[in-house]
Amino acid sequence: MISFAQNHEYLLNPVDGFSRKKTSYITLNDGTELSGTIKKLKRKKGLFEEITLNTDSGKEKIKAEKISHMYLPQGGLDKLADAMDVMDNAQRWDGDNTINQEYIKDGYAYFESAEVQIKKKKTQTLLLQLLNPAFSNKVKVYHDVYAKESGGLGIGGIQMTGGRDKSYFFKKGNDVAFKLKKKQYGEQAASIYDDCKDYYETIKSDLKWARFEQQIYEYSQTCK
Repeated sequence: MISFAQNHEYLLNPVDGFSRKKTSYITLNDGTELSGTIKKLKRKKGLFEEITLNTDSGKEKIKAEKISHMYLPQGGLDKLADAMDVMDNAQRWDGDNTINQEYIKDGYAYFESAEVQIKKKKTQTLLLQLLNPAFSNKVKVYHDVYAKESGGLGIGGIQMTGGRDKSYFFKKGNDVAFKLKKKQYGEQAASIYDDCKDYYETIKSDLKWARFEQQIYEYSQTCK
């Protein structure tokens, strides 16, 4: 089934297709900045392993573990899908000033290296797409490439509505990111909002997954 959008109001749509004509921008862990057009993307189970760029100085192969963060230009259906989201939410582009919001408005997906809790005593560093670049100072919501989607309205094999991810990688402050699942939101909400108890009191009777995006946004804006 083709999916044009998840109809996110507060989080950007996850991106899977990238333009090979528009410039990509990559910053390495040592601070080196690279720019060029995508020649090849090597991924395993949806996660980046290696990116090859055509730069002014020639072909550059970059291992994912060497990347601090990057802006990749959306292409094809992904670009069309996110265009309306960006326009509708333009008033929210006043957040994290470490992220180039102009790139985001221009249809770029932002990825950064994040330490993620995989098992109880095991963490792994992954290159993940940040879905809330406009309000990520307090909490960060990353796309979970393994996430299943909830149902929505489909017409002729094309997903038109719904399709909300059932899990995200969630990071609060300097904590290690963890997988937040739909079925766990209610029980984990108290710890998510523990530094803003007044706000938590207003939403604790309405902790529905369909409200997660809005509640995270309101929390970020209310409890600074």
